Amino acid sequence: MNHGQQSGEAKHEDDAALTEFLASLMDYTPTIPDDLVEHYLAQSGFQCPDVRLIRLGAVATQKFVADVASDALQHCKARPAPVVKDKKQQKDKRLILTMEDLSKALREYCVNVKHPEYFADSPSTGIDPATREE
Repeated sequence: MNHGQQSGEAKHEDDAALTEFLASLMDYTPTIPDDLVEHYLAQSGFQCPDVRLIRLGAVATQKFVADVASDALQHCKARPAPVVKDKKQQKDKRLILTMEDLSKALREYCVNVKHPEYFADSPSTGIDPATREE
């Protein structure tokens, strides 16, 4: 009987916390606009007049984007730095996030990204067109 009372109290606390969280979503302005979230939810077949659920989707999306960006940054930091000969460039230690870093981070979330080959990625880049073998 004691166990039943504890689980009932815990359920009541969970319900109260959920109610409080949903109420706080009414005052929250997410980074991703409600209209944008509503548009993509509607494209997937989800329609709901409750703004709290739309904002919950925005918060979840914002969390996902932040996690992917953080993971991509870690991949960027783990990449070996190029050798720099100029002293001025040695002081400038800005990180450059590449598509490869982003692809690796997204792969951890089972999102496969395929990007087209850029002209600069072509093996024949920088070769004189007259001497290029085609």
